[in-house]
Amino acid sequence: MLEEVEGWLSSHSWSAADRPLGQLLEAKRQTGRTVSVVLPALDEEATVGAIVAVIRAELMTEAVPLVDELVVLDSGSTDRTAEVAAAAGARVVSRDSVLPRLPALPGKGEVLWRSLLATTGDIICFIDADLREFSPAFVSGIIGPLLTDPDIQFVKAMYDRPLETGGEGAGAGQGGRVTELVARPLLNLHWPQLAGFVQPLGGEYAARRSLLERLPFPVGYGVELGLLVDALHTVGLDALAQVDVGVRKHRHQDGQALGRMAAAIYRTAQLRLTRGHLVRPRLTQFDRGDEGFVPRTTEVDTEERPPMAEIPEYAARRAA
Repeated sequence: MLEEVEGWLSSHSWSAADRPLGQLLEAKRQTGRTVSVVLPALDEEATVGAIVAVIRAELMTEAVPLVDELVVLDSGSTDRTAEVAAAAGARVVSRDSVLPRLPALPGKGEVLWRSLLATTGDIICFIDADLREFSPAFVSGIIGPLLTDPDIQFVKAMYDRPLETGGEGAGAGQGGRVTELVARPLLNLHWPQLAGFVQPLGGEYAARRSLLERLPFPVGYGVELGLLVDALHTVGLDALAQVDVGVRKHRHQDGQALGRMAAAIYRTAQLRLTRGHLVRPRLTQFDRGDEGFVPRTTEVDTEERPPMAEIPEYAARRAA
């Protein structure tokens, strides 16, 4: 590990408990910064309501007004995600209602990109909508450095991520399979300054709007790696941080879904390495059929949205 990264680990890695709520509220009062929490959601009726309810009850009260805006950005759910989220107290926004002149592309990154137009906070906190046993520390922990340290621009959550199979290999440190097999090797080899991030692909992170609006957003699974790499190049390592928020429990993907995720992440990395010729953006996987293995080829996410600051509707809103 680079000496620079060893120093960063000791100076820019914290626990959520390092910044009590009282300290955060006072910092928020003094700076006047506003906070938006965004939950990108697709068919998450089983979990989204509980997450919204915890944030509303713990961080959006008269006594603890830490979060100013809570938005569930629904990307075409066919279940009761929108209804459950609204009943729990979130403002639900349909992906297709944001910037309707641009037809929406499938993918999480697309939803996160559009959320910049659907929110107003100076600090934007992204939380995945499939978390179980949700703790408000996931929010307060990662927005804490942004409220108390003006030099910090981008904060990732770190946590234990148990793989709840009950079998061999299950444990607190397991579960981030694409992280360990794809993302961490890529980062260590090509962006060694980012080798200190415990959960580089985690879906819980917060950043200043002034940074996010300057970054391109891969529309699919590559969004977390893309934002992290681009944030490094835009503001430097000392503006990045991570906070330990405990344990993350969520629904795990099957092996083929992880394969598609890995391909998209590799493509996102490759684009940033070359900014030129791209690898063939297709992935062939195999299913067992009645007569043997059947190949199935899918397209790898290849689209990226430009920095939101370049979108006329966004610039007009900011100028208003």
